[in-house]
Amino acid sequence: MFGNQKNIEKMMKKLNLNVRQVDADEVVIKGKNKKILIRKPEIMIADMMGREVYQITGEVEESVAMNEEDIQMVMEKTGKDRKTVVDKLEELDNDLARAIMELKGK
Repeated sequence: MFGNQKNIEKMMKKLNLNVRQVDADEVVIKGKNKKILIRKPEIMIADMMGREVYQITGEVEESVAMNEEDIQMVMEKTGKDRKTVVDKLEELDNDLARAIMELKGK
């Protein structure tokens, strides 16, 4: 939107916003039904009228959050171990029916 991180930081300083950067390897945002992983993040925190506002840019990966009951059900139906089931559900974006069929070899 504004270009690179340095341009954003300059713009915010012109607006008299206190800006600082945070070093991190990754950022994880966990929602009710989704997980967002940001790799190689550039994190900038601006103090805007007493509130901290975070801007995060980087390589974004989204995945559907898995329900423990769904994992257990697929394990029971297929006889597969937890890691195998979780890997398959991640691969198939939590498509339970397809995961069961593929893990059973059908």
